[in-house]
Amino acid sequence: MLKGKHIGFGLTGSHCTFDAVYPQIENLVELGAKVTPFLTYTVETTDTKFGDSGDWMKRLQTITSEPFVNSMVKAEPFGPKTPLDLMIIAPMTGNSISKFANAMTDNPVLMGAKATLRNGKPVLLGISTNDGLGLNGVNIMRLMATKNIYFIPYGQDDHVKKPNSLVAHMDQLIPAAEAAMHGNQLQPVLVQK
Repeated sequence: MLKGKHIGFGLTGSHCTFDAVYPQIENLVELGAKVTPFLTYTVETTDTKFGDSGDWMKRLQTITSEPFVNSMVKAEPFGPKTPLDLMIIAPMTGNSISKFANAMTDNPVLMGAKATLRNGKPVLLGISTNDGLGLNGVNIMRLMATKNIYFIPYGQDDHVKKPNSLVAHMDQLIPAAEAAMHGNQLQPVLVQK
């Protein structure tokens, strides 16, 4: 189902989730998909306790040989000129969730998602946010009710210490992507983490 498909893969700044996401990008490539990485400025330039940005970029380049989409100018052609079959954003931070739900397009990842929706193709979100059951809950629900937007199943990652936090089960990315390509939401979408 994913073989031969052109997939945009957007990474936003939930650095703690990269270790769970990168193997899924590898899986997409192994399945025969052409994977083009879209990056927010934070992902490309911020070093954290979870790793240096340069190391993450090198690892990503070894997974997919496609050039990084790291500017608005590079992202814009993915609308009319180079349409994607599917756009995946994983991890997707609360900040990006809020922007996307309110039609704000200020980075290459969100531009790629907007272009994909404009072309009537699916966008799959793998959320990772500390306020999914807080202020961002309304934004998640707005996106869930939007045509052609799908979610990797998600749940609370630490209901005791972080009761508002929601994180996608990144190991469900491939089946969620296949379902989205068929116009379906992988169920159940709300799962125990």
